[in-house]
Amino acid sequence: MINARPMAKSFRDLVVWQRSHYFALAIYRMTENFPKHEIYGLRAQMRRAAVSIPANIAEGFRKRGRADKVRFMNTAEGSIEESRYYLILAQDLGYAKTNEIMKSLEEASRLLSAYSRAILTSGS
Repeated sequence: MINARPMAKSFRDLVVWQRSHYFALAIYRMTENFPKHEIYGLRAQMRRAAVSIPANIAEGFRKRGRADKVRFMNTAEGSIEESRYYLILAQDLGYAKTNEIMKSLEEASRLLSAYSRAILTSGS
């Protein structure tokens, strides 16, 4: 059987990493306009959680064992949930409209779930 998709040579080849990276960039842009008193509060927390998603995908990509790979993907999934809450909070506080960026996060979440399932069911 011929594989329709070429194997990723780098984490940068993974669509899930690309979408997660896009989300992190969007969070940085969105939080630029947060109130000054949030520089070390919600803004910093949102950025840290957003960056954790593609960072854990990248780190897990090179892990050799399935269990190690899945552990990093699970950490990324936790950061997605954390980011989801921060977007709700930012919207409720009136700091930003988050509907579009939430769609970006949902896409990354779906892709990460599929990637994690693929790792779990793969032979490697």
